[in-house]
Amino acid sequence: MDAASDHRTARRTPGAGAQPLPPQRKWRAITLATLVLVPAFWAMLAGLVSLASDDGDRAGEPQAGAALAFGLALLPFVFVVLAFLSEQPRAPTAVLKAMGLCLLIGIPVSALAGDAVTGIVAGAGAGGIVALRAETPDGWKARAVAVAMAVVYTFVLVRMVGAVALLPAPVFPFTGLGVADHFVEWRQAQPGRGRDPSD
Repeated sequence: MDAASDHRTARRTPGAGAQPLPPQRKWRAITLATLVLVPAFWAMLAGLVSLASDDGDRAGEPQAGAALAFGLALLPFVFVVLAFLSEQPRAPTAVLKAMGLCLLIGIPVSALAGDAVTGIVAGAGAGGIVALRAETPDGWKARAVAVAMAVVYTFVLVRMVGAVALLPAPVFPFTGLGVADHFVEWRQAQPGRGRDPSD
């Protein structure tokens, strides 16, 4: 009876009763998800740039649309890799939420920033907050700050160095999440900063 009760509690609370995810596995998930994000990033960027160009060459529009569609089609796989390799409880639901957040955050940020790069970083980072397994309930706050910093850094970098900013941009979102998680774990490990599990 107690075992059944514990099982129901673990199903209601994501991550409850799960073994802590070793840092190596978390960074493997982040690395592989980033490797999938890179071609999606470049394809979306190529498509958006082609569509926004004022060349008036309509022959290039189908190729631009295909590149954009390819990049968007890859995005769910980015979050699938991030969620399943980080052993996220209820990974399919997390992937759907991540895709929704990616579009909900990425499109307005692109419009406000006036460039696609910043929007893609914001969208990928926002989706990653949900897709990547969190060890602590409060970890999302540090992750949100990390994504915001990545977005601001990308925005400034695009305007200061131009096209060179495109090279490292896909690395920023998920790397920021991993660093934020390590920061939260480090803070909780400090004497007097640990949280009582009974709270």
